[in-house]
Amino acid sequence: MTSRPEVTVSLCGVPALYAWLHRHPRLVDGVLAVALAFGGLATAIGMHRFLLVPATLALTIPVVFRRSHPVGAFAVVIAVGALQVIFDLRPAPPDLTILVLLYTLAAYTTRRLSVIGLGICLLGSAAELERLYAHVIQTHLPNWLLMGATLFAGPSLIAWVLGDSMRYRRAYYANLEERAARLERDKDAQARMAAAAERARIARELHDVVAHNVSVMVVQADGGAYALGSDPDRTRQALAAISATGRQALTEMRALLGVLRKNDEALPDAAGPDRPALEGVPGRDQTAVTASLAPVPGIDQLDDLLDQARAAGLPVACTIQGEPLRLPEGTALAAYRIIQESLTNTRKHAGPWARASVLLRYTTDAVELVITDDGLGGAAASDGAGHGLTGMRERAAMYGGSVLAESRPGGGFTVTSRLPIAAARAGAA
Repeated sequence: MTSRPEVTVSLCGVPALYAWLHRHPRLVDGVLAVALAFGGLATAIGMHRFLLVPATLALTIPVVFRRSHPVGAFAVVIAVGALQVIFDLRPAPPDLTILVLLYTLAAYTTRRLSVIGLGICLLGSAAELERLYAHVIQTHLPNWLLMGATLFAGPSLIAWVLGDSMRYRRAYYANLEERAARLERDKDAQARMAAAAERARIARELHDVVAHNVSVMVVQADGGAYALGSDPDRTRQALAAISATGRQALTEMRALLGVLRKNDEALPDAAGPDRPALEGVPGRDQTAVTASLAPVPGIDQLDDLLDQARAAGLPVACTIQGEPLRLPEGTALAAYRIIQESLTNTRKHAGPWARASVLLRYTTDAVELVITDDGLGGAAASDGAGHGLTGMRERAAMYGGSVLAESRPGGGFTVTSRLPIAAARAGAA
């Protein structure tokens, strides 16, 4: 027996339809005007009240332009309503346009204008009540005033309240959208500032690396010149050292220039020829300036970094796999900073009982870093900035490497980085 397929009703098209109608407001108002005009013309022809035909057209046509010209459209229908009172024309379905345009006036203009429009409508209701006074008295209804106020003034008050509420909601949502856009702009600006500051710090550190390489080249060149006549082998060794150091310096200089090209627009007032790079940078105190003048750290200072983390209360285990290779100072600096930032994030976010481990693996063409912890992982509270990860990715990308940060399935966090070391092998050769 074959079961019949279920028929499901999807509402996926409702938002699209609403958006399309929102983009074509005049079409919506035109349909409303046609509906009101149809009711008025049917009444006029059916009851042989042909004076209602021009009145119906005069009342319904302004509905098409109610959003773009709310004050003008309201003025036209009020004038037509006044003529109806003067010429003793009874209310008809097109008179509902007065309520529609009062709602529009309250929703799309200022409250002062809408209150004036409400007052005009209430005066018109009083005039119509006065015109019907004799007819109501003949029916011997003692509550004629309450009935008249309910039939004429009540709808006007309801239309005004609805329109004023819509105006308030529209202003509230516009304020929320503007605030969200401003927060998004501020977030982007903070991210750009953080990236620019990180690039500036990397550029300063690379400057120290390049300066060190150049100084080594100068010393080797002086030694080679001194031993040129007496010791050719020593001179040959000095020239080989100069060549290897020069290649490494060129590699570091290319990376430095790449950073500065990205940074020239983000920090137009960065360090000039006559002032330090950190001078005038907001939030940089004398301690930061002193730290920027310290020797550039690397893998050789890894033990000191781990001791600092342990002294701060974070148990850290370190494992080294493979045969250690001599790394270019820029690559060694990047590895050091990635490990440092990862341990800092562990202390900040992993919780008081977390433990960390550092794996340093040397392969034939790269050095791999794996920093893990058993802390809170994805459940940790975050400040939302993420600038530390941005800095790690910036550093790794400068040397053709990568950084991957993710939560561990069983709890905790893992930072994995791979930094190529082909340049180091070429320099060693």
